[in-house]
Amino acid sequence: MIKIGDLNIGDFPLLLAPMEDVSDPPFRAVCKEQGADLMFTEFISAEGLIRDADKSLAKLDIYDYERPIGIQIFGDKIESMREAAAKAEEANPEIIDINYGCPVKKVACKGAGAGILLDLPKMQAMTKEIVNRVNKPVTVKTRLGWDDSTIKILEVAKRLQDVGVKGLTIHGRTRAQMYSGTANWEYIAQVKNDPLIQIPIFGNGDIDSPEKAWEYKNKYGVDGIMIGRASIGNPWIFNEIKHYFRHKTIPDGPGMKERIRVVLKHLDFSIRWKGEKTGIFEMRRHYTNYFRGIPNFKPFRIRLVSAESHAEIEDILNEITADVGLPVQ
Repeated sequence: MIKIGDLNIGDFPLLLAPMEDVSDPPFRAVCKEQGADLMFTEFISAEGLIRDADKSLAKLDIYDYERPIGIQIFGDKIESMREAAAKAEEANPEIIDINYGCPVKKVACKGAGAGILLDLPKMQAMTKEIVNRVNKPVTVKTRLGWDDSTIKILEVAKRLQDVGVKGLTIHGRTRAQMYSGTANWEYIAQVKNDPLIQIPIFGNGDIDSPEKAWEYKNKYGVDGIMIGRASIGNPWIFNEIKHYFRHKTIPDGPGMKERIRVVLKHLDFSIRWKGEKTGIFEMRRHYTNYFRGIPNFKPFRIRLVSAESHAEIEDILNEITADVGLPVQ
């Protein structure tokens, strides 16, 4: 049983990655239903939280159906991160998570996210302040390093463990790689297999099928896997991985009725959380992903992204079952 502090998260937990503009409460709802064991919010700006910015405060919304869940924060100022962690704790998540991995320029080049990997003493000091400030267990998500010449992930893991972090997720790329190339899990295994590392180590990067999840679980010995991009439009991947682990067979993919059911659930949550206008607008980016690979779908996609009411969207989706070449089960 893998534990983060006193929190049990299963024998080999599957984690939903924090993804900006993706892993909001509506998306988390469908991923939880489809087998995600532990989820994280979108990353939240520490400066936004301590200044009560509406966008940042909205990301603190968590619901009982999501538990256990971690709230992830990012920032470059130690005092701001310390106080933001305390504010995040007031929302009563199970975990406070620190983002030391975001590679985007506006974050990393200011010394936050992956940028802090260029200053390990500051990273350690910031983490210590956060651990000491909150009562919830603190975890970290990070990358291998800034670039190939600065990979010190084992030292990073030891420093974080020394100041009280209870779990570490490692994305097997450097900041310089962004999301290109192949994730290097050898470094993740090096951390996991070091005898001085006692906290759970979760691997992240390139897991896009049940077979690959099984292969990486056995090859690299991690305590669990975090899945990000492969879950977009495919929340079923969590249960598919669990099925494969149990039976060593690939389950049939979702039929059209199942896809539509999940899309409507996602849409319903989106409208409830954001209001009808915004909820419908922000769902538009998801339709292509949910129906990727479906023949003859383009005319329906064009209609879906211009529809302006829940009833209109539902009518379009119901037409799809009869007109495309996919089993309707």
